Order: sequence, then C-alpha cells, then structure tokens
Amino acid sequence: MPHALARAVEVAATVLAVAGISYFCFAIVAARIYLASRRAHLADFEPDVTILKSLKGLDPGMLDAFRSHCTQTYRGHYELLFGVSSLDDPAVTAVRQLQSEFPERSIRLVECPLKLGANGKVSTLAQLVPHACSEFLLVNDSDITVSPRYLERVMASFAQPSRERPQNSQPVGLVTALYRGRARGTAGSLFEALTISTDFIPSVLISKLIEGGLHYGLGSTLAVRREALGRIGGFEALVDQLADDYELGFRVAQAGYRVALSREVVETSVPAYSWREFTDHQLRWFRTVRDARPGGYAGLIFAQGLCLALLNVIASGFSPFSLWLLALSFFLRLTLAMVVGAEVLADHQVLPSLILLPVHDVIAFALWMAGFASNEVVWRGERFTVENGTLHRSEPSGQ
Repeated sequence: MPHALARAVEVAATVLAVAGISYFCFAIVAARIYLASRRAHLADFEPDVTILKSLKGLDPGMLDAFRSHCTQTYRGHYELLFGVSSLDDPAVTAVRQLQSEFPERSIRLVECPLKLGANGKVSTLAQLVPHACSEFLLVNDSDITVSPRYLERVMASFAQPSRERPQNSQPVGLVTALYRGRARGTAGSLFEALTISTDFIPSVLISKLIEGGLHYGLGSTLAVRREALGRIGGFEALVDQLADDYELGFRVAQAGYRVALSREVVETSVPAYSWREFTDHQLRWFRTVRDARPGGYAGLIFAQGLCLALLNVIASGFSPFSLWLLALSFFLRLTLAMVVGAEVLADHQVLPSLILLPVHDVIAFALWMAGFASNEVVWRGERFTVENGTLHRSEPSGQ
C-alpha cells in the first residue's frame, strides 16, 4: 500500500508538471497572438474624452505621471478632472502645479467630500462624473505614466472590430490596457514588478485567448462610454467593491458591450514595499481573484509550473525524466518572462531580474496557497473581509 500511494503521488506530480509546462507554452502563444494584433491598422477615432483621477496623498513620481497626460498628441479635445475628499489633501499642491505648467490644458480640481462606500477611490469617481463634459470617460490610477499617443491608441479601440469574433456586432463599451511596473529600490518592490510582468499579464493574455476576449477591466486604464456606465448603475454601484476595475469591466460586458484591450502599454510606479507590504498586497490580489473568479483562481495552480516541476523531482526520487521536465519547465519559464516582459510590455527591468525567477516562483506558490486560507485582506492599513466582491470591515479580535 505505501508503495502504491508513493506511485500515485509520483504520477500526479508528473501530470501537474506537464500541465505547468503546457501553461507556459499556451501563455507564450497568447503573447505572440497579442503582439500580432498590435500590428493591425489603428482606427481614426478621436472623440472628446474626460480623464478622471481620484487622488489621496502624494506618491513618488506622481507629478511626472500627471505631466505625461498633458503632452498627448491627440486631435480631439480632452480634459483632466482630479478629485480629492478634502482640499487639505497634499495632492492638491501637485494639481495646482500642473495647472500652472499647462495653462492651455483643461485641468480642474473638484472636492468630493461624500463617502459613499468602503471604496474611497470609487466614491470620488462617482462624484466627479457630473462634472465631466464628455461622452467618454477614462479612469486610471494616479501613478500611471503614459506615452504621447496614449489617448489616440486607447480611444481608437472603441472603433476597432472584434478580432476574436469578427461576427460580433456588440459595441465596445470599455477599453482597458496592459501595464508594467517600475520598481522603487526595495526587494518587495522588485518582486512586485516581476510578478506583474511574468505572472499577472500572462494570465490576462491567456484568459483573453480562452474566453474570446476580455470580460473585465484593469485599473491601469478604464475608458468607458457614459452610456455603458449608466447601464450598470454608474460608479455608485461599485462603491463597496474591492476589485472595482474587474467589476466595472465585468458588468459592462454583462450589459451587452464588448471589453477591448488597447495596444497601449502603460507604466505604474510600484511603491517601495517592505516584505510585509508586498505579501499583504499579493494576498489581497490573490483573495480578490479567488472571490471574483474561483475557477480561474484554482486554475492558477498551472501557472506555478516551475514549482510543480520541482515537486515532481522530489516525488519521483530525482528520476532522469523528472529532471528533464524541470529543465524544460525552467527554459519555458524564462522564455515566457522574456516574451511577455521584454517584448509585450517593454519592461527593461525583467532581463536583469531573471536570476530571481526561481525564488520569486517559490514565494508566489506559497502566497497562492495562502490565498485559500481566509477572505481577509489588508487595504490602506485596514483589515477587511471580501464576500462576493464586497468589502466588509473586519471586527477587531475580542469584539
């Protein structure tokens, strides 16, 4: 019996290792398909658009990120609306400086004092919408840096036909964009940026290929038709959602619109995370995904291909075949990191960080398993539980 059990474990470990290798191959194919799609002709569609930004405090490089939005080679009219819960917020000084540097741009600061739900960012966005002048609204985070053709590329996607399903006549209701992370000097920041480029974005490209398009949004860019936003109840419907970007895209898709992925790749500034902050952020992401897409979260076990191959080596008693699978898995893992990180995202930090991939993958595997442990997350220094996408403030122990 012990021998039969050991043999069963060995076979299971081998199957999982092969599945992990298949995942890497599939992710590389998905990345190549996305790269090919970026060569398509860009539609000539440049309508008026309002950029909405919810601010709270000052972040490193935030002003430079704002400046990148003011230097767009966009023929349509665009305006920037910045929302703060109080005019005493330190971010107000950055907006005032931006207004003085770009007097030709329509830049407005709006006080949004109401707290409509647990998600303060979305609460501010809901209060900004009535001040917007355009039919198209674009939301991205305060630390997002963009290229001069950002608006041109994002807005053109509203007029692009569906490549996955050419017969699909649904209008595009929301456009989102991939992103890379710029690390800020700490090990936690570097591992976070590596996670974005080598784990998260490959999973996005795979889901796009499997599901025939995206059915959710990414917080790096959420450009939405006002009509589509109204159909889902506006931002007010999302004020208690932790994964507001995911939910916005999901609900727009459920309302009968398409979600398009722009060819633009933006850059986010990753905070100088300590190890504790890095693990808290990763666990928040893992548990949010598990709550929103439980099947997809369970499927992430195949993204842990390198660790699965390593476990297979141990379970197989270092057999030659298991060692060969480990070597193949490692080669494909490096290839995936280079194709997605370097080619798709143009992330210049990926190549120097490849030596860290094995350590990163072991940590990611442990955090993925920890994601099953509870629904508790830490967000902005406070503890919440996530149930059906909704945030509930955790009660202190002893109460």
